[in-house]
Amino acid sequence: MEHRRTLLWLSPSPDPAITSLLLSNHWDIHQINLHQPPHEIANGNGARVGVLDLQHCVTDDVPLLEDWLNTLSPTTWVGLTTTAPLEDQILSNVIGTHCADYHTMPLDSTRLNTVLGHLWGMARLRAQLVSGERASLQRHALAGNSDVIRHTRSMLQRFAGTLEPVLIYGASGTGKETAARYIHDHSPVSQGPFISVNCAALPPSLTQSELFGYEKGSFTSASESRVGRLEAAHGGSLLLMGINELLPDQQSALLRFLQDGLIDRIGGKNPRSIQTRVIATSAHPLDELVQSQQFRKDVFYRLGGLSVQLPELQEHLEDLPELVDLFFATAASQGNKLHWRLSETAMRALMAHDWPGNIRELDNRLRQAILLSDSQQLSPQDLGFPADTDTHPETLSLDHFRAQAERQAVRCSLAMTHNNVSAAARLLDISRVSLYRLMEKHKGAIAHASQQGSKRGDEFS
Repeated sequence: MEHRRTLLWLSPSPDPAITSLLLSNHWDIHQINLHQPPHEIANGNGARVGVLDLQHCVTDDVPLLEDWLNTLSPTTWVGLTTTAPLEDQILSNVIGTHCADYHTMPLDSTRLNTVLGHLWGMARLRAQLVSGERASLQRHALAGNSDVIRHTRSMLQRFAGTLEPVLIYGASGTGKETAARYIHDHSPVSQGPFISVNCAALPPSLTQSELFGYEKGSFTSASESRVGRLEAAHGGSLLLMGINELLPDQQSALLRFLQDGLIDRIGGKNPRSIQTRVIATSAHPLDELVQSQQFRKDVFYRLGGLSVQLPELQEHLEDLPELVDLFFATAASQGNKLHWRLSETAMRALMAHDWPGNIRELDNRLRQAILLSDSQQLSPQDLGFPADTDTHPETLSLDHFRAQAERQAVRCSLAMTHNNVSAAARLLDISRVSLYRLMEKHKGAIAHASQQGSKRGDEFS
């Protein structure tokens, strides 16, 4: 008997009779009411395909639509509409951003079934390719249902719908490359190539040949023509990883490409026009590097104004249990028959840790634990924490999280107002005296940074 394929069907008004439109022996349909709050749905072997049924639907009347689409990501969607999306700007944006294909009424069930079958097969193939890799959390860096992660996914989804350059900021280990791949996979050029350039490993002497390519005979060792990385990304996405690592001369080499989409091969006579989506990552804000003259202003502005800051793991600890489960599930899918789990003290140790290495550090600790532990129940010691690690529940107390929220509120308000204490207090809707008390309570970087700019800022308040 053929395995039934899981199909998600999102609609503002689910109709059980819709199953008669499809081959019932092929599909196991999960109907979802778009007016209900989102919740996770288990989806068989992970190959996710769905129909976004927007017949007679005004997208503004379905406020939970985007929440559902983010919750169920990475589902491959096929839109079902009454009229062509081009006749409705909002509908066009939804279909163009979230769907791989769309169908207008009246429904051709044979065609729809064929398209869904193809997409299901491709999704299953991608899942198999991913499962063949070693267990890793880096590709799950955007997983979770915390507010901060959901907001990050929403921002990436919105940016993906355009072809404008996007800057992705984040500390080491937060999943910048995963975010870049997410943008590509949800973009209009998702079927094109995804080419990445590690800027930190790009020698200055080879910048021109690596990025732009060269013609045969242009120099001694050029025995044949070679396509550069920029040209290889034509019709797809180009990822510049760690663009802040480029030297000024290397940055200059990108100017014409970023402005006009033109490149010149070494030894070439005519410029070539390249159409590619540019995504760049950086561990440091480029505007700050521009101010310190470590990054060219003209290159920075040509990278555009779309940017997203990836959260550090410390900012969404509530996603830790899901991340741990994802790691164990990935390890199990690779043929490991053991079913690992964390002891209560081990989970407390994870929650109490400050995670300077973010997702990458969590990945390393879990991998070490399953390799070295003699038990399926992992302890703090298996995760690399000292035997005397403080895992007392007080680290998870309400006071602990309230203090974290206060520190973040003070840091953000001061950053947004350029350390103007009066403006920061107004932003938080508290008095200056209260803000100074919070700054004194949470001494260290907050107090130091704020005091440096408070006098200067207050002069203009």
